[in-house]
Amino acid sequence: MFRIVCPCHFGLESVLKFELVRLSAADITAADGRVSCSGGWDLIAAANTELTVAERVLIELGQFSVAAQPGKTAFDPLFEGVMRLPLEELIGKDDAVTVKGSSLNSALHSVPACQAIVKKAAVKRLMQAYHTTELPETGAPHVMQFQIRNDVCTVYLDTTGIPLYKRGWRLHANAAPIRETLAAGILDLSHVRADTRLCDPFCGSGTFLIEGARRAMRIAPGLHRSFACEKWEQVSPQIFRDARTAATEKINRDAAFHAFGFDNDPEAVALTLENAKKAGVADRITVKQQDIRNFRYTAGQNIVCNPPYGERMLDVQQARELYKIMGSVFPADSTCTVISPDKEFEARFGRKARKRRKLYNGMMQCQIYQYWK
Repeated sequence: MFRIVCPCHFGLESVLKFELVRLSAADITAADGRVSCSGGWDLIAAANTELTVAERVLIELGQFSVAAQPGKTAFDPLFEGVMRLPLEELIGKDDAVTVKGSSLNSALHSVPACQAIVKKAAVKRLMQAYHTTELPETGAPHVMQFQIRNDVCTVYLDTTGIPLYKRGWRLHANAAPIRETLAAGILDLSHVRADTRLCDPFCGSGTFLIEGARRAMRIAPGLHRSFACEKWEQVSPQIFRDARTAATEKINRDAAFHAFGFDNDPEAVALTLENAKKAGVADRITVKQQDIRNFRYTAGQNIVCNPPYGERMLDVQQARELYKIMGSVFPADSTCTVISPDKEFEARFGRKARKRRKLYNGMMQCQIYQYWK
């Protein structure tokens, strides 16, 4: 059993927690930007394969204080803490080790220096465990991550490798595309289901449309990609075969879902169609070139969109003019979800949201504004 940690976008912790419940994870706890649980390799394989909003799946190796201690150098607590971790249980004699990390509100503020200390301690621990004076590092890659917060260091081992938001279907993207994991979380909060008629009037490269279709059909986002830990000698290939079989059996080809996308840019329309074909959901998506001024709402549609805004594609005044147009073409009884960083969105849109939720799009604080009859 491991303590498994899954980072996510701030504001999507509840969505991720529910996904882990459905995977029968134990001892689930949520904190800002991450959800933790307990489980074995089978859960790690299932989480990498099926989670839609997690960024990675990490194994927590240990946590310890790195506060200054009398008679010791500033980096001694970090070195000694890593030396106590049972790294040899997950890292083989020939395996390659890379260290990444971050530090906040700590005397150990130099990340490169901390990386060097963690790597040095890891090498020493592994050499002692394997009774050798050298480590060739020619084997499977292992990425250790450390996070130092208020002089407490937590060390993880990354089982994922390429981030989970990289599903494999996005061949190309337009300017400032929304990340797939964030889109998946917003779609969940928007109650996109198997029979939803989804609409995105600013479809861009098609992220909402494609994630919505795959979500409705229960196509696991990691079904057709590989993960770092599959190359580790500690992981039986059968574990991931079983995870992919279980995910495949959940696919619902009979879902009545259909998505409608619009964009003023013909290149965006072509890009959406190209990505939808790559994702295997082209038959579930209808896209055409159309200016937002010509948008006509169809009863029963669920609008979910990420309109261009200041700091992203348009200047602030242009974005606010766009919100005004949206307010005029989205009927008062329409169901819609809009993500925006503009605190004046409701005033420009022309009505207050029924529900608001704060989250982050990258480093930008945004709000999800939700409307329904």
